[in-house]
Amino acid sequence: MQQAHSKPIQYMANTISYVFHPLFVPTYFFLYLMNLVPYEFASITDWQLKLKLFSVFWLTAFFPAFAVFLLWRLKFSDSIFLRTQKERIIPYVIVMFFYWWMYYLSRNFTDQPLALKYFYFGIFIASAIGLTVNNFMKVSLHAMGISGLLMAVILVGFYAPVNNLSWIIMALVIAALVMSARMIVSDHTKNELVVGFVIGLITQIAAFMWVV
Repeated sequence: MQQAHSKPIQYMANTISYVFHPLFVPTYFFLYLMNLVPYEFASITDWQLKLKLFSVFWLTAFFPAFAVFLLWRLKFSDSIFLRTQKERIIPYVIVMFFYWWMYYLSRNFTDQPLALKYFYFGIFIASAIGLTVNNFMKVSLHAMGISGLLMAVILVGFYAPVNNLSWIIMALVIAALVMSARMIVSDHTKNELVVGFVIGLITQIAAFMWVV
């Protein structure tokens, strides 16, 4: 049974859940790379870089979210919050398509940082595993997303000659906040949160080993 919390704590937990929604994770990772390894974007102009950032948000956040909205309006789901395992099947397939497309683009264009290649491949694999696990439990998408971001940030330090420690600490704090928030306001069990977190971690490691 979920422990009761005060309204301010629930409000903060909901805010954290919205701000760090898994659909925003690819955009956050792209912003992180823009700040940490700007030299990997040296072959393109600032305007082109901003367009790339916009395209990441458009393809990995807006379109999947709009698809979920349409599913809700067409009565294929009872809520835009995807509270049941059945409601999550089609959205999983949708994000898998977009994540694979982003991986394909990052693999075939030379102006893309190496980190994007393993990151996109990792979140594609995570979505595929999540879809499979969804048959048995309602694994936490927030946990998958934030742990994938955390591990992707950690792995950047294994190939790029940069001081990444402050970013890793920030990613750890954010991951802790998101996991705590989901324990407060979501209807997930601890097992569903832990499984989601582990999936996000191992898929980024596997993708890194495959790509690099």
